[in-house]
Amino acid sequence: MVSVVGLVGLLVIVLANSAVTALMTRFFRVRMNTRWGGLLYSILLCPVAMFVLFMVLATLGFGGDLTLGPGFVVFLTIVVPLAVGMTFDYVWMPAPDDVELPTSTN
Repeated sequence: MVSVVGLVGLLVIVLANSAVTALMTRFFRVRMNTRWGGLLYSILLCPVAMFVLFMVLATLGFGGDLTLGPGFVVFLTIVVPLAVGMTFDYVWMPAPDDVELPTSTN
């Protein structure tokens, strides 16, 4: 049986992974000059960073006793935050070309 503390810890992992994905996706979209480069790098590199973050947070005690099954845990901690983070960046944030940056004073 999963406790409330375990579910709160799992929610912390999901939110942290979603934030990491949104930031990485924005970074790749800003830095890449191609249309598909940011998407491809986000799909390939974000799950690696999320897995590392998941392992660090699970080692620190977040997530509790994850007896939900390994497939469900991977889906909940990798796939869902990947979809949420990328959707946040692609749908809610303006395109990098639409953002006006201030001019340098140097």
